[in-house]
Amino acid sequence: MTNLNLPNPLIEQRADPCIYKHSDGFYYFTGSVPEYDRIELRRASTIEGLRTAETKDIWHKHESGKMSANIWAPEIHYIDGKWYIYFAAAHTSETKEGLFDHRMFVLENDSVNPLEGEWIEKGQIKTKWESFALDATSFEHRGTRYYVWAQKDPEIDGNSNLYISEMENAWTLRGEQVCISTPEYDWEKIGFLVNEGAAVLKKNGRIFMTFSGSATDFNYCMGLLTADEDSDLLDPKSWVKTPVPVFVTSEENGQYGPGHNSFTVSEDGTQDLLVYHARSYKEIVGDPLYDPNRHARVQVVEWNEDGTPKFGTPRPDTTAEELAHS
Repeated sequence: MTNLNLPNPLIEQRADPCIYKHSDGFYYFTGSVPEYDRIELRRASTIEGLRTAETKDIWHKHESGKMSANIWAPEIHYIDGKWYIYFAAAHTSETKEGLFDHRMFVLENDSVNPLEGEWIEKGQIKTKWESFALDATSFEHRGTRYYVWAQKDPEIDGNSNLYISEMENAWTLRGEQVCISTPEYDWEKIGFLVNEGAAVLKKNGRIFMTFSGSATDFNYCMGLLTADEDSDLLDPKSWVKTPVPVFVTSEENGQYGPGHNSFTVSEDGTQDLLVYHARSYKEIVGDPLYDPNRHARVQVVEWNEDGTPKFGTPRPDTTAEELAHS
């Protein structure tokens, strides 16, 4: 595994990390904060600079009703000249505490720098069901923009499956909504039956889609779907699931529950980078969702001779001081 001269973790207590490198040369970072009550952004000219970059709270949860609890997994995108953040939020009321009642929402900002200007609520992204939904991402392929998300199908046992749809615009789906993955292997069904947290990497004539499965403790891990770039991405048969997980807990390196990743690129543009969260201990007191120590981490994606990604093993914790003397 190629050495990446970055401390690990990169940013503490930021689960579901998203790093996006924009054409302005800046890296933008967001992720779930432990309080689950707001969305924050930071930017820096280098990945390591994100560690100490000033954070800007760009949106806070509502007092009640929609978007009032458990703000999860924000992800930043630049689409058609504007900034968008996709996130999940729960609904609370006198009769609902909202833990697993999430829906997906969108914020928009037309400023050059998304840490400035105004973030406008564009509302809920409507799917064909009103059910638990979260972890949206978006990607463009050959002039079409797609939306991928996790949702509970009322007719399917389990917690969440992966779906794909074309987009009319950055906040509206268009046409058929297709299920491309359900938890089927044992490693996707520990604690909960979960497929969530999709991220897309296009390379070598294929579209690689990582996702995460199982409960959010040390069993959490990453799976992989692969489609040919010439295939119909709305055809479930186009997506082939690797039968084993591709990124898992490393007891040896003291890394537990790696997952909910995004992708970015190195500063020189030559390396694809995996951005993910993991804990540095196995045993958790109470509900794993409320353990704050899922830290944001980054490492290099290697490539196999057959053109498929090789994620390797989560690297052990290091510090900036240790790196300086290595």
